[in-house]
Amino acid sequence: MTNPLISIEHVFKQYGNSTEVILQDISFEVNKGETVAILGKSGCGKSTLLNLIGGFEPITEGTILLDGKPIVKPSKRCIMLMQNYGLLPWKSVLKNVEFAFESSDIPKQERTERATNYLKMVGLEDRLHVLPSELSGGMQQRVAIARALAIQPEVILMDEPFAALDTFTRYYLQQELFNIQQTENTTIILVTHDIDEAIYLADRVFILSPNPGRIHKEIRIKLPKPRDRSSADFAHYREVIFNEFQFTQTYEIEFNI
Repeated sequence: MTNPLISIEHVFKQYGNSTEVILQDISFEVNKGETVAILGKSGCGKSTLLNLIGGFEPITEGTILLDGKPIVKPSKRCIMLMQNYGLLPWKSVLKNVEFAFESSDIPKQERTERATNYLKMVGLEDRLHVLPSELSGGMQQRVAIARALAIQPEVILMDEPFAALDTFTRYYLQQELFNIQQTENTTIILVTHDIDEAIYLADRVFILSPNPGRIHKEIRIKLPKPRDRSSADFAHYREVIFNEFQFTQTYEIEFNI
């Protein structure tokens, strides 16, 4: 059996001298090429957990390992992709993707070729020289995805990446992300409030309960990919996850009074 790419072992998180525990005893593993979704209500620590995995915040207690080595700071092996896109408005689409290589020693021609390749992968080969302001929100997110992929990271962390988009654009980008993940075999950890998004994309779903944030349930999605949102099996997982959410709310009311 191969070793996991990411190991999260008994992780706790508190801020400063506060006695409030944000995350409590979080432990799970993520294998190479796997897509894992983290679901939970607002305030349960989902984004905090993602920041810890990315090395953006220190752990209070426990360890997070990437390839067996502790994550202590951000690196290009593990890239964060958020819903605000983070594009530079004065640079063209192509230059925004090339910006990912700013501190690398990759030759200019190779930078352009790699950036162009990933923009083609997300269907923006005809928009290389336009500014982000000339693109829709969905197209801007595709530029952000291309930029993340151009670095060729081992892990992409995604914090509600499609939340601000309309339903049809979100579905389209979920399909694009699935296609890219299958091609690149990139490992993805996705934070989302969207149950359908988690079922459609993830191999496993972790439901976090709040106050403090902890793993309430792990659900393995045993459906072939690509997945049919209209199927009875998809609806079954939707009901299972929804019922678990109801349980976490009951648990909070009963045990946090």
